[in-house]
Amino acid sequence: MQAKTAAVRDLVSAEEWQARVDLAAAYRLSALFGWDDLIFTHISARVPGPEHHFLINPYGLMFDEITASSLVKIGLDGEKVMDSPYPVNPAGFTIHSAIHQAREDALCVMHLHTRHGVAISAKKHGLLPISQQSLFCLASLAYHDYEGLAVNDDEKPRLVSNLGDKVHLILRNHGLLTIGISAAEAFLAMYNLERSCEIQLMAEAGGAELIQIAQPILDGITAQAKIVTKGIGGELVWPGLLRKLDARDTSYRD
Repeated sequence: MQAKTAAVRDLVSAEEWQARVDLAAAYRLSALFGWDDLIFTHISARVPGPEHHFLINPYGLMFDEITASSLVKIGLDGEKVMDSPYPVNPAGFTIHSAIHQAREDALCVMHLHTRHGVAISAKKHGLLPISQQSLFCLASLAYHDYEGLAVNDDEKPRLVSNLGDKVHLILRNHGLLTIGISAAEAFLAMYNLERSCEIQLMAEAGGAELIQIAQPILDGITAQAKIVTKGIGGELVWPGLLRKLDARDTSYRD
């Protein structure tokens, strides 16, 4: 593993290597939080630099096996642009490529099939403003209707149009998606969205009438969030998340 790590690290810039470490960490953290779905979802990150190249998981590896050096570098067409012994799933990059191409701020795109997220995505009313966590998501949330397996390029314009300038996207009957200017930002956005879905399902399971937070509070949450968390707050929480990973297993850095 050390030889392989050195070989990849020697072939890429310091900025790309850091992006690889952060993306590998996002995969490991997703597994640690129980958000993975075997090998069937993806987190992608744009490689720093003028080329529109991206890093994505080697198809067939579990999320808790992914390392910085095993991530595969691809182009917008989903094809490899750097030698790798690992295969990729071009069809799995359909959603990601559309968003990366349309949004310059989408440096990391995180798409997951969490149990709570899929459950909320199947509810007609979607995510409700019933928790403080949900307000951060609802301040920048969009929906995209299910069109079958996301393998058709003709779905891309509708996906991009539905997302607009939002950070969180609920793919109806499918799952959750978040974007960020870094893996840290995309991960924290996903944490808030997944946690909001979990809280709502628990509250709805109780059967009692739910108290929804008033619209004026929701309208003001975006400005309040910037004060409380210095933006979304990903860069504040990320070092702690990496310490959590490092205490368990540092191999994602290889």
